[in-house]
Amino acid sequence: MTITFISNYINHHQIPFSNACYEKLKEGFHFIQTQPMEQERIDMGWHTDGVKLPYVVCLYEEEDRGRALIMESDILIAGWTGREDLIGERLKAGKPVIRVSERLYREGQWKAVSPRGLIRKYKDHTRYRRQKVYLLCAGAYVPSDFHIIRAYPGKMYKWGYFPETVHYSEEQWKGLKPEGDTLHIVWAARFIPLKHPEFMVRLAEELKKRKDLWSGDKSSFRNFCIHMAGSGEMEEEIKKLAEEKQVTEYMRFHGFLSPEEVRKIMEGCHIHIFTSDHLEGWGAVVNEAMNSGCVVVGNAQAGAIPYLIRHKDNGFIYPNGNFEKMKEEVVYLATHDEERKDMGRKAYETISRLWNAEHAADEMIRFAGEILTGEGEPSAADKGPLSPAPVISPGKMYQAALQGKLWK
Repeated sequence: MTITFISNYINHHQIPFSNACYEKLKEGFHFIQTQPMEQERIDMGWHTDGVKLPYVVCLYEEEDRGRALIMESDILIAGWTGREDLIGERLKAGKPVIRVSERLYREGQWKAVSPRGLIRKYKDHTRYRRQKVYLLCAGAYVPSDFHIIRAYPGKMYKWGYFPETVHYSEEQWKGLKPEGDTLHIVWAARFIPLKHPEFMVRLAEELKKRKDLWSGDKSSFRNFCIHMAGSGEMEEEIKKLAEEKQVTEYMRFHGFLSPEEVRKIMEGCHIHIFTSDHLEGWGAVVNEAMNSGCVVVGNAQAGAIPYLIRHKDNGFIYPNGNFEKMKEEVVYLATHDEERKDMGRKAYETISRLWNAEHAADEMIRFAGEILTGEGEPSAADKGPLSPAPVISPGKMYQAALQGKLWK
């Protein structure tokens, strides 16, 4: 079996999955990069070394080879490419395609009324609804968007991004989290509006007021520290706000860090706060934080949260923009040591056992094989990657997540 994955460029979120596929398929797997990586991404620490991997083909350097792989591979996995013309050639030939997509309508499903947009989406997606074309939904809000355009009925599956997974020995796990008297909280992202770093200054201000948390019997902690890992246009604004609110002693601004350095901070923290809003397609730092044993308190509107977090089991989900609910969940974790440790362990197991590149590659190869050999549709996984992706409208997602509907 031969599988080719085509996307705009290979990055550290895709390399682990691609490596796992290559390990299993050897020369039967290729990744086609359609464009060089933007300088902005390189400046953020996204390495360009991926093009040196043995299975990577740069379309802009070897177009004939890339075109041949697109047409001749048994299965084509197609992410965002900027080269829909090439995907279209394969679709018109009636060959199997597995699409990977984030949201169509991040800014609101009202945009689906655009006639021009609907025509484009019909040409790219809807008209192939009865062919061997499937959709991997990189985020819990994707199925609802594609349901609007009547594409992929009964053929939408959970997917996401799969950063490198770290597996800890039991001895390593026991020494992973600090046992001192300080509660360590981490926020890791770019300082831009959709990430809402201002929430963390407000959280520091509120926690500072709660003297009962740090001086009584409610918590084993006597202090807290919020680690801010990242940089961006709002960084100086947030630092100034922290000074105005007199919480700088409770906040550490680490600036830009490599993904490896961010992981080290996560390993030394108890809680990860994920404040990104509906403009966040997935949010791979959630995978990384859970893999590091952090309990994630995450905004329900980010794509990864409803898929990765089972509310009150391996993390917490709060409704969009609801600071009070977010704070309530942080306070609970600060005052319930055993529950927090148990949730952190379950968060780690969610990634190490289910939502990781190796498991995703196994499921992909199984799924692809069934497409090629089965008479009917391929079978879905029971849970995790390639399990059925339920169609839930954005307005009902939070309640559905609380009720565990995305885990059934």
